[in-house]
Amino acid sequence: MAANCVRVVGSLLVKSVNFASTTNPVTLQFCRQICGTPALHRKNLAAAGPDKFTAEFIQKQIEEFEIGKRHLASMMEEDPENFTQEDIDKSISYLFPSGLFEKKARPLMKHPDEIFPKQRAMQWGPDGRPFHFLFYTGKQSYYSLMHELYSKVLNVDKHQDRLRAKGLFSAEPKQIPLGTSRWLTKEELEALLVETISSQDYDRFIQLMERLLSMPYSSLEEQFVLRHRQQLEAQSMHQVVLPLQKDDRGVDFSTAEGKRKTSKASVVVRDCGSGCISINGQDYLNYFPVLQDRLRTAVIGAQR
Repeated sequence: MAANCVRVVGSLLVKSVNFASTTNPVTLQFCRQICGTPALHRKNLAAAGPDKFTAEFIQKQIEEFEIGKRHLASMMEEDPENFTQEDIDKSISYLFPSGLFEKKARPLMKHPDEIFPKQRAMQWGPDGRPFHFLFYTGKQSYYSLMHELYSKVLNVDKHQDRLRAKGLFSAEPKQIPLGTSRWLTKEELEALLVETISSQDYDRFIQLMERLLSMPYSSLEEQFVLRHRQQLEAQSMHQVVLPLQKDDRGVDFSTAEGKRKTSKASVVVRDCGSGCISINGQDYLNYFPVLQDRLRTAVIGAQR
């Protein structure tokens, strides 16, 4: 039985070889393309970069956006000349209500400058030669940034050595006022470089930046460091705390107002009070039948 199977397989191989020898070169090339490994057709995605959009394409999209904005304003009975992006967002959520959790999957209408990524300028001359010597790395902006960053580290190190040689090195030099700021995120850095970088590339950038900050005289490169940090706005800067007031008995009290959707609340907190919480003239235990609402009200009252 095994011998019969061997003979059948052998005859099939002979027939396939004879068929391949009689076919034309086009068929052989087609066979070679099918049998090729995926590695032969793999592309260098890093060198390819983002999709390119011409200036004519962007201009056409802007014209269509302006026409669509005027139509949308007419549908909502608003003035097209004063129809802002905030009005567009409200109109889209009203006309196309969506409960999708992922915000990117919801319908939107934005200016083409926000939708399409920023494009890099021409990278090569008329003769086809690239302008930048790091062009063939596929990430010329990233490696240029790393090269500049490392040169900053070397410059600060040399400055510190000169101060040590002259005996002028200070143990407590001026520090960079980082304050309420953070490093640029990976996405923000990619938008700044107009390039796609990996997580490892971003980690190396942060490590080298931290090394620069750890140097005593890193304030020499303060402008360079702050250029790659994002300022954070503290919520307390937007909150206005009114001074305490006194009632007829001379007791201090403070008032505040809050809004949630269509509801409004006015709160009065008195000094040296009894600790009781009343809402619309009722005890909060009777006003809120649900235990979670009671606990939340008690916690907010304790924080105030």
